[in-house]
Order: sequence, then C-alpha cells, then structure tokens
Amino acid sequence: MAFATEWPRISALGTDGFLVTFADRLSEPANRAALAFRHALEQESWRGVEETSTSLVSAYLRFDPRGASHAEIQSKLQHLLARENWFEVPLPQGRRLWRVPAVFGTELAPQLEEAAQAAGLTPEDAVASLTQTRVRVQTIGFAPGQPYLGELPPAWDIPRQSQLTSQVPAGALAVAIRQLVLFPVPAPTGWRHVGQTCFQLFRPDSDDPFVLRPGDELQFEPVGAETLARMQSDPGGGARAEVIR
Repeated sequence: MAFATEWPRISALGTDGFLVTFADRLSEPANRAALAFRHALEQESWRGVEETSTSLVSAYLRFDPRGASHAEIQSKLQHLLARENWFEVPLPQGRRLWRVPAVFGTELAPQLEEAAQAAGLTPEDAVASLTQTRVRVQTIGFAPGQPYLGELPPAWDIPRQSQLTSQVPAGALAVAIRQLVLFPVPAPTGWRHVGQTCFQLFRPDSDDPFVLRPGDELQFEPVGAETLARMQSDPGGGARAEVIR
C-alpha cells in the first residue's frame, strides 16, 4: 500500500535501533497509529528483536545485531508498514479503562481556577469537562510510570506557565496543550495543577512497576478531600479498572 504523504517514516537509531514515526507533531491519528504499529511489532515476534516501545507519535524497536542484521530488520519494517494504513487500524485489544477519584480545586489542586480561566470556562464547567472526557495514555515518560493523557476538548489548548511550579505532589493532575499529566512522584512542572489523586502509578517492588500502559484510558471522578484522604492507604487510590470491550 502506498501512502500519500511522507509519513510514516523509518529512521535508523545507531546500529541496533529503528524509529517508525507517523507525524512531526501530536495528533489523534498519529498516536493511534503508533500504538497499533507497536502492537503489531509485538505480534510478529521477529528473531533478534529485544525491545519495542512507543512515544507520542512513534514506535521504537531495538534489536540484537547478532540475531538479525540491520538490513533485515529495516526490510521487515518496510513490509509491515506497507501492509496496512496504520492511521486507520483499530487500537489493540486488552486495553483497560481506569476510573480514578480526584479532588479538583481547593488547596489540594490550587490552579483549577487559573486553568479554567485560560480555557474560557467557569471552574464548574472546567471540572465537568475534565471528568466527562475519557482520555487515553498516549505515552509514558519523563518520570517512571508517568502518563501523558489526551486528547482534551479544544478549549484546553492552553499554554504552559511562563514559570515553573517548584513542586507538585505525587498524584497531582496537571493540564496544558489539550493534555493531562498525572505525576507518579513529586516534581516541578510548568503545567497547571488542577486535580489531586492518591493513585500510585509507580510501584518499584511490584512485578509490573508501571501501573498504566500506553493505550489504556482514564476517566476522573470528582470526590471531596475527606473521601480522598480515606483512600490514602490504598495503592490504587480508589481507582478501578475494567477491560475495554
């Protein structure tokens, strides 16, 4: 199958890696394509492949040159890309929907009003928008297990802050550029802190230390501060998961 644009594109990364990129900026179709293509790579189980992963609009493959040559892997990638229009392939099966309790505003998430104003919304409408929208884990990065979540409605195409917040706590939910970030550890950020959860995303002592996976979806449920406090002893912070059918 021939593609009408310059995307997707295969780039060599050193002697043992390739990056398959579906766009030069984040979009819903490019993110879906990256997730679907990475899943297809996993299903192929090619000899010599040691690792695959995704970023916002790309899929990465690392291989052992002792098990497969550079030319062999490149040829296989080209054939796999030509097999489908990856912008139209459905997302992989087995993804999960997480329902995550969160406090919005108050002293726990002090930048809700500021973010709502930037989005042209009242605080009440902002909370409604953020809790009614199911967002997808577009990629994991920056900190261990940290998800970038999207895509929010167009009103949330708001810029990052001009100055950093010195630190938000673990479980903080922050917004900018039509995305949400959920923080696994305390960290500085230029995104506005609008919600607070007690969902432990990074569990280093677990067999599966990253709780969320790219392609999972989240929907946030508004709760009061007292309710959230009662969930502190639960590593999931009250979050519940179900397989997306």
